[in-house]
Amino acid sequence: MNLKDILEKDIKNVLIRINPIKYCHPIVILNKKIQLGHYQLNNLIKIANTLQLEPYKLSKIIIYNIKKKYIYKKITFSEPGFINIFICHNWLSIELEKIFISYRLGIKVTTPKNIVIDYSSPNIAKEMHIGHLRSTIIGDVIVRILHFLGHNVIRANHIGDWGTQFGMLIAYLEDIKLTSISKNSTTSLEELEKLYCEAKKKYDSDKLFAKKSREYVVKLQNGDQYCYNIWKKLVHITMLENQKIYNKLNVTLKKNDIMGESLYNKMLPDIIEDLKNKKIATEKNGATIVFLREFQNRSGEPMGVVIQKKDKGFLYSTTDIACFKYRYERLHADRIIYYTDARQHQHLMQAWTIAKKANYIPHDLLLEHHMFGMMLSKNKRPFKTRDGNNIKLSKLLDEAIERAIKLIKKKKPNLSKKKLILLAEVIGISAVKYADLSKNRNTNYVFNWDTMLSFEGNTAPYIQYAYTRILSIIKKSTFPIRKLKARIILEKESEIKLAIKILEFEEIVLLISQKGTPHIMCQYLYQLATYFSIFYESCSILFAQRIKICKSRLKLSILTAKTLKKGLNMLGIKTVKKM
Repeated sequence: MNLKDILEKDIKNVLIRINPIKYCHPIVILNKKIQLGHYQLNNLIKIANTLQLEPYKLSKIIIYNIKKKYIYKKITFSEPGFINIFICHNWLSIELEKIFISYRLGIKVTTPKNIVIDYSSPNIAKEMHIGHLRSTIIGDVIVRILHFLGHNVIRANHIGDWGTQFGMLIAYLEDIKLTSISKNSTTSLEELEKLYCEAKKKYDSDKLFAKKSREYVVKLQNGDQYCYNIWKKLVHITMLENQKIYNKLNVTLKKNDIMGESLYNKMLPDIIEDLKNKKIATEKNGATIVFLREFQNRSGEPMGVVIQKKDKGFLYSTTDIACFKYRYERLHADRIIYYTDARQHQHLMQAWTIAKKANYIPHDLLLEHHMFGMMLSKNKRPFKTRDGNNIKLSKLLDEAIERAIKLIKKKKPNLSKKKLILLAEVIGISAVKYADLSKNRNTNYVFNWDTMLSFEGNTAPYIQYAYTRILSIIKKSTFPIRKLKARIILEKESEIKLAIKILEFEEIVLLISQKGTPHIMCQYLYQLATYFSIFYESCSILFAQRIKICKSRLKLSILTAKTLKKGLNMLGIKTVKKM
């Protein structure tokens, strides 16, 4: 139940009747001071100017046309131009009853669409580092929310498994006589990354080795069995380790979600030929290039996008053109969302433009690049190790658990080792995830261990503790949940504020499904937990003077707990029964 949407629709219907051509979309917001009204029409003056009416006169027309609806208790006008809306307490109570018995908290399943979400995208032969964290966890939140709303969500873990680095690695493994890696090798990912670094040094300094590496890339792309066997083992070793990190992060990605560059390899020669036949691509100095007027170089000339090199090797642009074609033709995508950093934007837009020119995708297919900022250290520089390398994601998560263990030991020194580790894993991993998700993805943020593990403020431990505290209250009640059939009664201000905040949940979920901004959910859950704390302090729950009030407040508490749990689940954050 989207309360804000209901209010905006009621006002919108009045505005359309006044002037169907010039009407403005009404903007309804929560009122900061509940005494002035629960909600407020915030752009009355702008609408009045558009309709060439006095704000007061327009407010009277709106109020007259909607005031008789049962949802409204009172509607008033205030200077210089606001409409303040008080919601009927009985109406709030009825709506809360509906979501109390609903597993989905009253949120309806929407018309399903095929939505491809491209996220995580680790590199092969390298350990995941903190640069992969934002893509992985933000992408997974959107996957969870869109799936909850009823969409057919296709997770696409677009791994980099088909580039120059493989020719380089295969050539180096051959040089050091380690081609047995393609058989029953026990080589770890950490060892593999060391080999990659050594191969890269040789590639940069040895021209003959670089030539041999490029030849192996072409061989691999042309299906050479020897190269393919080594490549397959490299991918297996990498993704086996990555899956351990996904599991630790409580991310829903699995082996079946891997859609690497190699998936599109067989499509590439036909795409090159087709783009040439359609006069979209042209040959220049042995390479195949697409010149795009939509993108200009520094000289103001159309930018050239190379899609095939002189040695007949393909590039990322070629793969991405094939990727768009595949996702529309084979996966029947209605919407494609990418979670990569801002540096990928121009590259993606160029491939997208070429795919549209070639009619591989329709012009109305939705492509959304949900970019994100960087994780910074306290000195506001990229968060790296002392020697300037990216911090390994596995090391970061291990440290989070270790810090959580120390924190829990101070608070609960007698906890058994098994319970200590289990609780530390939940608190530590959740703290890291929440700290990232609670920041607007469009901005950089400073990584701070002390803040994220705090039990105060907008943090995972605070929300998780709020949830366990409510469970504790419910457990102490002498009334079984199934017998709480009396209607919710809203009398005090803290009860009403909590009720409206609970009913706001659907609005938050729908907003994130459109914008891909999980920080809105974090902010909402923090506010909900805070509102419950105020309600708990001002209203006796278990010892209310009337049984009806006691049961009513228990139901409000249960609804709060259910909403907190559902919201945290959408963020991929676990809850515990005791903290």
